Amino acid sequence: MSGAMRIALALLAAASITSALPARGDTLKIGSKRFTESYILGEVLRRAAEGKAEVELKAGLGNTGIVYAALRSGAIDVYPEYTGTIAREILKIDGRPTLRELDRALAQHGLGVTVPLGFNNSYALAMREAQAQKLGVRTISDLVRHPELKLGLTQEFLGRADGWRGLKQAYGLPQPAPRGLDHGLAYEAIAADKIDVMDVYSTDAKIERYGLRVLEDDRDYFPRYDAVLLCRRDITVRFPQAWQALKALEGRIDARTMIRMNAAAELERKSFAQAAALLDAGEAQAEKRNFLGVLFGADFVRLTAEHLLLVFVSLAAAVAVGVPLGAAAAKFPACSQIVLGATAVIQTVPALALLAFLIAMMGAIGTAPALLALFLYALLPIVRNTHAGLAGLSRGMSQAAMALGLSARDRLRLVEIPLALPSILAGVKTSAVINVGTATIAAFIGAGGYGERIVSGLALNDNAVLLAGAIPAAVLALLIQGGFELAERRFGWAGGVQR
Repeated sequence: MSGAMRIALALLAAASITSALPARGDTLKIGSKRFTESYILGEVLRRAAEGKAEVELKAGLGNTGIVYAALRSGAIDVYPEYTGTIAREILKIDGRPTLRELDRALAQHGLGVTVPLGFNNSYALAMREAQAQKLGVRTISDLVRHPELKLGLTQEFLGRADGWRGLKQAYGLPQPAPRGLDHGLAYEAIAADKIDVMDVYSTDAKIERYGLRVLEDDRDYFPRYDAVLLCRRDITVRFPQAWQALKALEGRIDARTMIRMNAAAELERKSFAQAAALLDAGEAQAEKRNFLGVLFGADFVRLTAEHLLLVFVSLAAAVAVGVPLGAAAAKFPACSQIVLGATAVIQTVPALALLAFLIAMMGAIGTAPALLALFLYALLPIVRNTHAGLAGLSRGMSQAAMALGLSARDRLRLVEIPLALPSILAGVKTSAVINVGTATIAAFIGAGGYGERIVSGLALNDNAVLLAGAIPAAVLALLIQGGFELAERRFGWAGGVQR
């Protein structure tokens, strides 16, 4: 048991360390959140720093908490953030602190805030223009008179200190807290009359496209959300040339330019890199994306390699641990319920909740916590099928092995495990196929794989990008399923325990 555990831990550690090593020298790691504007700004930073240092963009890492944790842990060096978010959500400061005050408060954490990019992207509430006119709703205060209106708010806005809770209290809004919606999907919901009010960013390109009225913040609840760079303080020393290039972005992006870049990605179906290119290169260099172009894009090989690493390294570790655990459960009935119950409980934990817990426990994002999560999810089918295969062996087989004078260990290794192999391999096959789908969740913490496209597609509400991630994952699952079935026929394995 201990040997198998050491093998599993070695596999997980080697894969996570290898994936974390830069190609050469020190690498400037840029992060971004999981919404269109942050994706684009991440690309803007990457374009500015390229050629001045080795650059790695970790796009779509998640919400503020995850990206800020990545910055503090050193998993990234800089990412685009907003002053209101820094004040209210990160530092828990009331009022309207200046940029210098924010920088001073962050210094104790080894972080700094600087380089105002030139635009304010405030939170706001919006509703359909025709409905707003009919009901006479112009300000947020007017919502008090219409408790029947259905709200659709993003998960982050629902949980933020400067989001729904504070807004509801400040205005005395009677509407109950709604269920959380993805930001891109909320626009589709409001257009289809599924919701009446949603939270928006003031630079969203879809506000005009969907004919929405932005409600006036008549009690001045929301602070300014000026776009800035939140970074580690040692970035100026480690990457002096790249830092000078990033500083040159100060004041270069006004609200109109940002809306134009958002529109290029969300409405004109251009990639985030193409949208970011509009800042320097103008309209001509940004071509529309198409499904086949996205599916077999330049990132296809990289995403495939990352997905395969996530699936098979975690699967190998799960086999190294799960088979001995299942055998122990079969041989020692007193501990079987503990082993089977523990692996079953792990399977019930939501993937994102488990990833959040592992990030906090390990102090890191990316491949390491993703591998550990996938390893834990892969255990149950392997442990349960190993237990079932060994427990289903006839007593005659065991007695025959004993009559040959074999020790308990040799009986297990030479007789019982080979006889239970079809059941064990069925569990391994199930875990492998499940891991292919579950591995897409790893993109939410910067571990890459096909989920990276799925996350981008959700941010853009773009079916082409979504399918470009979902289809390869589905094909990979089918290939793995087919590979196991071919192996079963080739080596004569039956579908169940051999008699």
